[in-house]
Amino acid sequence: MQISELARRTKVSVHALRHYESQGLLQPARRANGYRDYAEGTEREVVFIAMSRQLGFALPRIAEHLADFRSGRLTIDTMVQALHQRAQELADQVAVLQAQRQQVLAHVDWLQARAPAAPKPPASRAAGPAPAPWPRVRRRPASTPSPSTTRRKKP
Repeated sequence: MQISELARRTKVSVHALRHYESQGLLQPARRANGYRDYAEGTEREVVFIAMSRQLGFALPRIAEHLADFRSGRLTIDTMVQALHQRAQELADQVAVLQAQRQQVLAHVDWLQARAPAAPKPPASRAAGPAPAPWPRVRRRPASTPSPSTTRRKKP
């Protein structure tokens, strides 16, 4: 089947199918005219890839399981283990984001505490106490990944 037919059947864009091919996940045959020719079983593989992407798996990680999926050797236990790992990755990301949110809210509180209640004449400001310095930024512990290190690297 041609790429447009595969895209229609699987509801995956032609662009995504070409990307999966460029990453080595799909290997269509080529017709004499150069068009891609996908085997009927490819539809099942594309659905597996698309569902894995919806769960947030990166393409290299999907590729690790795709050969076993194709051969029917991918066990439920292996899939459950991979899903548990993904759930833990998501929990770690949530924890990082919650800590960052708390830091943002602390900065909001700090700023609001220093906001003048009503405009004061310039002379009274000079006579009053100086505002406290900006809160110190705490470094993230080495065990906590920063958002920049958890991003996927492009090949």
